[in-house]
Amino acid sequence: MQFLGIHHIAIIATDYARSKRFYTETLGGTILDENYRGDRDSWKLDIALAAGVRVELFSFPDPPARPSRPEAAGLRHLALAVPDVPAALAELRARGVRTEELRTDEHTGKQMAFFFDPDDLPLELYEA
Repeated sequence: MQFLGIHHIAIIATDYARSKRFYTETLGGTILDENYRGDRDSWKLDIALAAGVRVELFSFPDPPARPSRPEAAGLRHLALAVPDVPAALAELRARGVRTEELRTDEHTGKQMAFFFDPDDLPLELYEA
């Protein structure tokens, strides 16, 4: 089996409109496609965050809460590569996004910082 890369990351939002604004307006993602699926009472939004980074944003009626953090089993976080972590962190803070402090990856020496989407999903900025 040959993998060519990751096709997309799927995220389920509790408030579709709020998360749509966050991923498109706050993070600057480009809407590729948006569909309402009446049989599921669900929206599906395809967003390009950067070259090769595609997010599928879903809404479902009454989705269960995310397991406890920080080390619950399952997908832990999505990391986005940026050329300047302090600058990206400052930009997110200026836009009112909740962030953690800048830190350095003890194994690579690269700068990194976590921030959170409207559903408190952990996202990471990582030095490219």
